[in-house]
Amino acid sequence: MLDFLAENNLCGQAILRIVSCGNAIIAELLRLSEFIPAVFRLKDRADQQKYGDIIFDFSYFKGPELWESKLEAKPELQDLDEEFRENNIEIVTRFYLAFQSVHKYIVDLNRYLDDLNEGVYIQQTLETVLLNEDGKQLLCEALYLYGVMLLVIDQKIEGEVRERMLVSYYRYSAARSSADSNMDDICKLLRSTGYSSQPGAKRPPNYPESYFQRVPINEAFISMVIGRLRSDDIYNQVSAYPLPEHRSTALATQAAMLYVILYFEPSILHTHQAKMREIVDKYFPDNWVISIYMGITVNLADAWEPYKAAKTALNNTLDLSNVREQSSRYATVSERVHAQVQQFLKEGYLREEMVLDNIPRLLNCLRDCNVAIRWLMLHTADSACDPNNKRLRQIKDQILTDSRYNPKILFQLLLDTAQFEFILKEMFKQMLSEKQAKWEHYKKESSERMTELADVFSGVKPLTRVEKNENLQAWFREISKQILSLNHDDSTAAGRKTVQLIQALEEVQEFHQLESNLQVCQFLADTRKFLHQMIRTINIKEEVLITMQIVGDLSFAWQLIDSFTDIMQESIRVNPSMVTKLRATFLKLASALDLPLLRINQANSPDLLSVSQYYSGELVSYVRKVLQIIPESMFTSLLKIIKLQTHDIIEVPTRLDKDKLRDYAQLGPRYEVAKLTHAISIFTEGILMMKTTLVGIIKVDPKQLLEDGIRKELVKRVAFALHRGLIFNPRAKPSELMPKLKELGATMDGFHRSFEYIQDYVNIYGLKIWQEEVSRIINYNVEQECNNFLRTKIQDWQSMYQSTHIPIPKFPPVDESVTFIGRLCREILRITDPKMTCHIDQLNTWYDMKTHQEVTSSRLFSEIQTTLGTFGLNGLDRLLCFMIVKELQNFLSMFQKIILRDRTVQDTLKTLMNAVSPLKSIVANSNKIYFSAIAKTQKIWTAYLEAIMKVGQMQILRQQIANELNYSCRFDSKHLAAALENLNKALLADIEAHYQDPSLPYPKEDNTLLYEITAYLEAAGIHNPLNKIYITTKRLPYFPVVNFLFLIAQLPKLQYNKNLGMVCRKPADPVDWPPLVLGLLTLLKQFHSRYTEQFLALIGQFIRSTVEQCTSQKIPEMPADVVGALLFLEDYVRYTKLPRRVAEAHVPNFIFDEFRTVL
Repeated sequence: MLDFLAENNLCGQAILRIVSCGNAIIAELLRLSEFIPAVFRLKDRADQQKYGDIIFDFSYFKGPELWESKLEAKPELQDLDEEFRENNIEIVTRFYLAFQSVHKYIVDLNRYLDDLNEGVYIQQTLETVLLNEDGKQLLCEALYLYGVMLLVIDQKIEGEVRERMLVSYYRYSAARSSADSNMDDICKLLRSTGYSSQPGAKRPPNYPESYFQRVPINEAFISMVIGRLRSDDIYNQVSAYPLPEHRSTALATQAAMLYVILYFEPSILHTHQAKMREIVDKYFPDNWVISIYMGITVNLADAWEPYKAAKTALNNTLDLSNVREQSSRYATVSERVHAQVQQFLKEGYLREEMVLDNIPRLLNCLRDCNVAIRWLMLHTADSACDPNNKRLRQIKDQILTDSRYNPKILFQLLLDTAQFEFILKEMFKQMLSEKQAKWEHYKKESSERMTELADVFSGVKPLTRVEKNENLQAWFREISKQILSLNHDDSTAAGRKTVQLIQALEEVQEFHQLESNLQVCQFLADTRKFLHQMIRTINIKEEVLITMQIVGDLSFAWQLIDSFTDIMQESIRVNPSMVTKLRATFLKLASALDLPLLRINQANSPDLLSVSQYYSGELVSYVRKVLQIIPESMFTSLLKIIKLQTHDIIEVPTRLDKDKLRDYAQLGPRYEVAKLTHAISIFTEGILMMKTTLVGIIKVDPKQLLEDGIRKELVKRVAFALHRGLIFNPRAKPSELMPKLKELGATMDGFHRSFEYIQDYVNIYGLKIWQEEVSRIINYNVEQECNNFLRTKIQDWQSMYQSTHIPIPKFPPVDESVTFIGRLCREILRITDPKMTCHIDQLNTWYDMKTHQEVTSSRLFSEIQTTLGTFGLNGLDRLLCFMIVKELQNFLSMFQKIILRDRTVQDTLKTLMNAVSPLKSIVANSNKIYFSAIAKTQKIWTAYLEAIMKVGQMQILRQQIANELNYSCRFDSKHLAAALENLNKALLADIEAHYQDPSLPYPKEDNTLLYEITAYLEAAGIHNPLNKIYITTKRLPYFPVVNFLFLIAQLPKLQYNKNLGMVCRKPADPVDWPPLVLGLLTLLKQFHSRYTEQFLALIGQFIRSTVEQCTSQKIPEMPADVVGALLFLEDYVRYTKLPRRVAEAHVPNFIFDEFRTVL
C-alpha cells in the first residue's frame, strides 16, 4: 500500500494539511491574544463613558437599525465611531481572520470525513485510515487540535471581547456583504460561553461540552478516535520508556488528547463507569495534573468534578494514601538520581569509552530524572490548584509535605539534568559523525597487525626467536582477510562476526603456546582491543539520540517554568557563571517547539516560518527576562558608583601640596568604586560565557543580549526619571519649572557620566547607546502626545520608536497630558500665558503684567537643551506645531459660527466695505464709520483675541526653540550647520530657477529629498516658524476686513512706551503686543496672499483717513491708534523679512517720517 504521507497520496496529504493548519491557527490565536486593544474590555470608567455607545456585544444583532439610528442622531458619536474604526479596523480584521480560520478548520475537517465516507479517496475509508499508523495519529490530532483551539480562545480572549470584536468587524468591514461570508456561523461558534479565566470564577453549566457541540461532528468518527486512544499506543512511546512505572509519562501526550476529545462525547464522562475506570487505570493511575498543549495545565480533580463516572474513576488516584505513596516515591527517586547526575557531571567522568559501555544505565538515569521533574513540577504548580477549592488545597499540601518539596532543589535537578542531557547529546552527535571513519580506522589497524603477524611466522621478518610456521602464517592471513571483509552497513552480522574473531584470537594464543613470546602476545592483545572498539563503535545508533529527545521533552513546562524565574535570577546574581548551565535548560525548553512544528514541516506549509518565529520569539523573550537580572544588578552598582563619584570623591586639582595628598587620595571611596566596577565586569563576563545559541530558529548572541539588556534597563530608569521629574503643580508660585528642570538635568547628567565611565568595563559604545535610547524615549513620548491631535492614532505596535525587546514603559497620565513632554509644554504655555504676562521682544523675556517681575526668559530653553538634549527641544517644537494646527482649526470653526452665521455682523461688514471702497481713497468722517462698525461687532472680539494670542504665543516659543537649536548646532557641530545651510540655499536657488525656466530640473514627486532635508533643518533650527503653512484653507468671505476691524478694536487697549514699545494700558483688560502681531501674521499666512494685500490696504486707508481728519481738525499730535497701526506695519515688515515698499505702497513716506519723530 502507498505510504500514507507520500506526496501523491491525496487522502494522507489532505488530513496532514488540516492538522498543520490547526497548529498554525493555535499559534496565531496565542500571538493575537497579546494584542487585544484594551478598549474592547471596557474595564475602566473612562472607556465605558467614551466608547460604551459605539462598542456592542451580540445584543446588537437583535435590532441593528435601532442602534445605528441612535448613532446617527448624534454627530459627535458618529465622529467618534469613525475615528474608532480608523484606529482599530486593522487589528479587528486580523482577529476576525483568526476566528474565521477556526470555523474553516472544523468545516474542512467535516468535509474530509464526508469525503472519506462517500469514497472520494479510492480504497480509503475511515476504518482503513485508522488502521494506518500515520492516519491514526493525524485523525486523533485533527479532532484534538480543534478542541484545543476552542479552549485557547476561551482562555485567552474573553467571550465579551470576542463578541464586541465580531460586531465591530461586522459594522466596519465591507466584506460582510459578500455572498460567501459566513459571519453568522462564526458568531454562533464563538459567542460568549460565560467562562472566565479569572481565578475564583465559577464554571458555567455544561462547559465545555456545550461549547464543543456548537458545530456538529460525525459521532462515529468521535467514538472510533476515542476507541483508538483508549486501546493503542498510537505514538509508540512505550519503547522509549521500558519501565512499567514510567508508563503514564510515556502515554502523557495521548492522555492529553484523550482528555480534550472526551468533551466531544460527554456521555462517557457522565455515565460510562467501566470505560472511565479503564482510562484512569491506564493513563492516570499516578498523576492528575496534565499539560494539554504547550504548557496549558489542567487539574483533573477540578475539571472532572461535574461528571459522575469520571469523578468516581478518579477517586482511587486521588485517595490520600495513593497521593502520599506517589509523593514519597518521587521524593526518593529525585534524591537518588540527583546524586547520580552530579556524579556524572564531574569533570572528566563522561569519557567516550565510559558512555559507550554504559548507554542503558545513562538513559535510565535520564528517564528517572525527567519523569521526577515532570511529576513534581506539574503537581506542585500554583496554576493547577484553585485556592478556593478546599479538596485541591488539601491534596497539594499533602504533596508538598510528603515530597519534601523545595523549589530550589527541584530547579537544581532540572539544571543538572539539562546540562547532563546536553553533554550526552553533543557527545553522541560527535560520535555518530565520526562513526564510519573510526570503524574503518580500527578495521585497518586490526587487519594490518594480523598481516604483520603472518609475515612474522613466514620467517621472512626477523622477530627474535620466532620459528617459521606456515599454518599460523596462513591462519593470520585468513583472519586479516576476514577483518577486512567486515561490513559497516550490516551492523548485526558484523557485530556477531567480530565477537567470533575475538574468541578465535584468544584460542590461538592458548593452543599454540604463544604466551611465551611477549611481542606476539602484545600484537594479539592490540588486535583484540581494536575489535572490541569496533563492536563499541557499531553500537552507536541514532535510536539513542531519538530516545533522549523523547525522554527530554519539556513542553509541559512551557508556562510553568516562569514560576522558577526568581530562583534563576537569584542564582545568577550570586554566581554570574550560572548562565552557562541555564543555556542547557533553555535549549531543553526549545525542544517543546517540535510538537507544533512537526506536522507543519511535514506538510511543507508556508506557516512554518511564522509559527516557529512566534514560539522561538516567546522563548527568546523569556531568556531575556531571566537574564535581565544582570543589567539590573549592574545598574544597582552603577547608582552607587554615581553617588560616590558625585558626592564623595573630590576632583584632584592640577597642582596640590604634598601634605594634602592623603586628603585627596580618599582610598576608602576609591576602593569602593573599584570593587563595584569589578562586580559589574564579573556580571558582563557571566553573560558572555553563554555561547551564541540557536533557540528555535532565532540566533541568540550573548553580546547582543547584554547590550539589549543594558538598553532596556537604561530606558526603564531614564523614562521613569523623566516621568517623575516633570510633574508640576499648577498652583505653585513661582512656577516649579526651572528648579525641576535643574534637578532632572542633574539626574540625567549622573546617568550620562556613569554610563560613560562603565562603557569600557562592559565593552559597549556608551555614548551611541545613550543617544539612541534617549532620543527614542523622547520621540516615542512626543508621538504618543501628538496622538491626541490625530484622528488615526499611531498604536504601540505600529510605532517606529517602540520595541518588543527594549520596550519604553508607559505611565498613567497625571493630568490632561499623556506624557511628560505634554506636561512640560503645557507648563511653559501656562507661565507665558499672554493674559498674565507681557513678552518683551528685545530681551526675549516674559514679565508678569501686574507685578512686573521676570517670569522666564530664553534661559529656559538652554535649560531644556541641557536636560533633554536636542531631541527634547525638537519634540517640544513638534508638539507646538500640532497645538497651533488645533488652534487654527478651532479658529476657523469659530469664524464660521460667530461671523458667517450671524446676520447682523454680516450686515455691519457689508456696510463698512461699501463705505471704504475703493481702498485707495480716503474715507470721509472716518472715525464715525470705523468706531460704529467696532461697536456693532464688539461681542465677537473676546474669543477672537484669545485664539489669535494663543497662536502668537506658541509661535514666539517656536522661534525661541529654533534660536536655541541653531545656536547649539553651530556651537556643537559647526560642520553640520554649515553643510545644511549651504545645501538649503542651493536647493532653494535650484527650485527658484526651475520656476523661472521650467526646463531646469526639479525634485520629482517620489523624491523624498525635500522632506528629509526639512527634518534636518528643523532639528538644526534653520527655519522660520512664521513662514510655515499649518492648515489648508478655503476662501472665506469678509476675512481681511474682519481681521482689520479686530486689529483696530484692540489698539485702544494698548499704549506706546518709548523703552518697551506697545504695552497694555490696563492689566485688567490684558492684551500683549508680540503674540497679537505674530498670531495675526500666522493666520494671514494660511490664506491666499490676496487677503494679506487687502488687509494691509485697509490698514493703510485707516492711517491715511485718520491723519487726514486730524489735519483738517488742526489736531497737532498723531493719534495713538495711528501710532499703533504704523507700529503694526513696521513689525509686520520686520517679522516677515519683506522689503519696506510693501508697507510704503499703502502709507505715504512722510507719514512714516512724522511717525519716527514721535518714536
